[in-house]
This record gives sequence, structure tokens and C-alpha cells, in this order.
Amino acid sequence: MIQVELPAHLRTLARVQSTVELEVSGPVTLCSVLDALEAKCPVLRGAIRDYGTLKRRPFIRFFVCGEDWSHEAGDRPLPGAVAEGREPFLLVGAIAGG
Repeated sequence: MIQVELPAHLRTLARVQSTVELEVSGPVTLCSVLDALEAKCPVLRGAIRDYGTLKRRPFIRFFVCGEDWSHEAGDRPLPGAVAEGREPFLLVGAIAGG
């Protein structure tokens, strides 16, 4: 089981707890995790990635094993610790301002 932790605004939107458990068939990649998350919580479609391009929305960041994966290729395999559920896949709401 892959553990996905969502920021408060997405938890509220999806009506879930902080951690969502996902089963991903096939290679565990950035895109396959996001696809599984959107399949389990359809209300998140369009909130994390653009509907048409599937590019990450501004102000959403992805963190894996303490590293920022926000600009990684979608087909890059996630580390074994995430694929095996030992480490969470984090979605973080970025903050901007002045």
C-alpha cells in the first residue's frame, strides 16, 4: 500500500483523513500514484493536475523521501520505500506572498 499524505485543503475537498492508502498496479511512478489517487478520490481531478495537460498545478508540490519531486518526469519510478509503503508520498500546498 502506498501512503499519500494530502494538505488540509485537499483533505477537506476529498473528505478524507491526512493519509490515503492506494494500491497501484504496475510500475509505481509519479503518474501512476496520481492516477490511482484521482481514481480513488475523483473530486481531486483537476485540483492537483491540469485536466488537459496533466501537468502539476502551481502551488502543489510533490515530496518523496525528503526530496522535491515536483519537476520530475511522470514516468520516473518512485523509490522502493514509497512503493512499499515505508515512506509517504507527500503532496504539499506551496505558499506565496510578499
